[in-house]
Amino acid sequence: MKIGIIDYGMGNLLSVEQALKRLEVEVVITANKEQLQLMDALILPGVGAFPDAMKKLQQAGLTSFIQATTKPLLGICLGMQLLFEESDEVTATKGLGVFSGRITKFTNIPRIPHMGWNDLQFVYKPSWLTALQQERFVYFVHSFYVSDMKQKELVAFANYYDVQVPGIVVKNNFTGMQFHPEKSGQFGLFLLQQWLEGVKKC
Repeated sequence: MKIGIIDYGMGNLLSVEQALKRLEVEVVITANKEQLQLMDALILPGVGAFPDAMKKLQQAGLTSFIQATTKPLLGICLGMQLLFEESDEVTATKGLGVFSGRITKFTNIPRIPHMGWNDLQFVYKPSWLTALQQERFVYFVHSFYVSDMKQKELVAFANYYDVQVPGIVVKNNFTGMQFHPEKSGQFGLFLLQQWLEGVKKC
């Protein structure tokens, strides 16, 4: 199985690559659409500011490719946020619009960013998730979160003070994880492996 990591100049590419290799997956890091089209599934990573990331995706000619893909695609951290309609980070910026919802900054909270380990609460299990472990802590690092999303697309969330932070979202072939599964220990790797098993079934 070949997984394509979309390289648009912003992302934790090496840590995602190493996690996938530990799961014995062939990994290709590229911005080339022809190469990405040959992959079994895609991962959209991301670290940094939303407007910068959207600009780089547009410059690489990848926005319409991502929007139109029918391959399983996993967005991680900022990569998940880019899949939504719009973000307030720095300046109002349109996203890829795969999911409905807005990226909003945490307000009236003692500690920003939301950084560290938090417990995922599952609303339901998507088709690729066959089981759940008792320990469900994952690693978050972000100052903005998804608001006003469709509840039917929410798989799991974490409570940060009085804010319900969407942690996993799913719509059709698209999955998003706000946390970093590649940095989330055994449970993070378990979730990645479960998603990969779902890709195989597709």
